[in-house]
Amino acid sequence: MKLLRYGAPGAEKPGLLDANGQVRDLSSVVPDIAGEALLPQTIQALQKLNVSSLAVVEGTPQQDLRLGPCVGQIGKFICIGLNYADHAAEAGMAIPPEPIIFNKWTSAICGPNDPIQIPRGSVKTDWEVELGVVIGKPGVYIDEAQAMDHVAGFCVINDVSEREFQLDRAGTWDKGKGCDTFGPTGPWLVTPDEIEDLNNLEMWLDVDGERMQSGNTSTLIFKIPHLIAYCSQFMSLQSGDIISTGTPPGVGMGQRPPRYLKGNEVVSLGIAGLGRQSSKTVPAFHA
Repeated sequence: MKLLRYGAPGAEKPGLLDANGQVRDLSSVVPDIAGEALLPQTIQALQKLNVSSLAVVEGTPQQDLRLGPCVGQIGKFICIGLNYADHAAEAGMAIPPEPIIFNKWTSAICGPNDPIQIPRGSVKTDWEVELGVVIGKPGVYIDEAQAMDHVAGFCVINDVSEREFQLDRAGTWDKGKGCDTFGPTGPWLVTPDEIEDLNNLEMWLDVDGERMQSGNTSTLIFKIPHLIAYCSQFMSLQSGDIISTGTPPGVGMGQRPPRYLKGNEVVSLGIAGLGRQSSKTVPAFHA
């Protein structure tokens, strides 16, 4: 099942993608793809729905029908750094002995086709295609063997990053990771039953049609169950929290010479079975 949120920013409605690629409205069933709607019992109930009985939403998703972030009311946007062996090598950094955790602010979250704003003063805005894990069943001190029981689904994330803010200036990584629009999320949340092999998903990212990233979840250093269990040792995980699990090689700072986003580029990315994003980069427009 592919769950999604459609409509104007801040006024998205819940929906699902049917077998014909049409959006079906879920407003009469759940208030949002958020909170209790992500609990295992709710997901199971949604999977039993007669999809043909649900109203068809006019428009083609990601064309003339805007999709918002596939999860609403996200409480925590947790990210994992240097979690692909080939990306760590590209960055010239040692494989970490345990997962590196940082955060994106929830104000970074936007839809999968919304513009990406280049921050004022930015000289090193970069891209990162990532697999996102959406928590369904809450938990803390989760055992790795039961970790997947806590997953509502998976989605595509672009962990947009400003490398000067992140690495060249004092402080933590977070201020280079959480700028507005630095977290395109979606297009849809895909439930685990649709994923044949979580450890063998092809990932890619293009800038203006040029392939920059090409990777596979097979090179993850810390696998998904371990990440869920690990994160839950330091914080409780609630329904709708997202863990973005790291990026494969091909980021801008790894190019020779480095290549960064300046504005007016189109960044397209996707993961096998999870859909694709396509966003234009624009200057930050806040007054």
